[in-house]
Amino acid sequence: MTVDVSVVVVTYNAPEWTAQCLDALAGEGRPAASHEVVVLDNASDEPTRTLLAERAAADPDLVVRFSPQNLGFAAACNRAAEISSGRHVLLLNPDAVVLPGAIDALLAFLEQDPTRGVVGGRVLYPDGTVSLTSCFAQPTLWSWFCYATGLSTAFKRSPVFDPESLGRWDRDSVRDVGVVSGAFLLATRQTWEALGGFDEAFFMYSEDADLSARAIARGMHPSVTPDAVVVHAGGKSSASRTGKLRMVLRGKAEFARKRWSPARAAAGTALLAGGVGLRTVGERALALAGRGGGEETWAPLWRERRDWGAGWTTDAVAAVRGPAPAEVDLREPRAVAP
Repeated sequence: MTVDVSVVVVTYNAPEWTAQCLDALAGEGRPAASHEVVVLDNASDEPTRTLLAERAAADPDLVVRFSPQNLGFAAACNRAAEISSGRHVLLLNPDAVVLPGAIDALLAFLEQDPTRGVVGGRVLYPDGTVSLTSCFAQPTLWSWFCYATGLSTAFKRSPVFDPESLGRWDRDSVRDVGVVSGAFLLATRQTWEALGGFDEAFFMYSEDADLSARAIARGMHPSVTPDAVVVHAGGKSSASRTGKLRMVLRGKAEFARKRWSPARAAAGTALLAGGVGLRTVGERALALAGRGGGEETWAPLWRERRDWGAGWTTDAVAAVRGPAPAEVDLREPRAVAP
């Protein structure tokens, strides 16, 4: 029987948060709508694989598949969506905990106006404060100029100088947005398939900006509602701040390469590099003043600017993904981790 919504969770380490995510989906965050939970593990370490194998053995309604290789977030979401069968596809990060009624509210929000196409909710940090990560404005050369010159840092949440943050809006009202975050994103299966899911050229980061841009190009208006709330830790699968920033910058460069003209993309990646350079200078000045945090964050990224500025190249993906193992059909049931 086809269910109303398939909740798709792509895991990569962070077993403690994954457990909380699954507990919420089976407990207070469980939707009234008919649903299934599909988990695709992206070659996590043993603790996460063991947790998922145990959960799958205890709950026959939980669909768990183990990829022998890190497919990246975009490709793994696509594979998990292919395995699922719901009339809607809901992407949920494994370090996100859905609050009671969130999924049903999001389904109702999309049903209220299907032309929204892609919708999201409100995100809170674990301490209860509002996170701006549920949605953003689409990237522009102006927003990247503000990043390059430090204006977006000096005037944080300014609608003029930090435009991607969407200003002082606390995500407490319904609003059309440029980007719905892939951490908590709902679409009908028809829309998801019409858009082709995520572009798998994005290994991680900016795949949601690209998906939202393609939805807008088709006449949809991605939106968020404050009635659907999740608590999101954010970044729990990242080994280091520099490592995460490197992937974020690759994603942005890939977005520019995919969505903009060659000249505009070149200007955009130059602005990103300029922003990294500015932060490197600031970091070194703080270190000389004895106020540094020890390990450098930005200097390695400045040295690597030509590398990450090329986006998610084949070599870059291979370096993160690792050697290719034997192929596994993820559609086949797998009750235990490989």
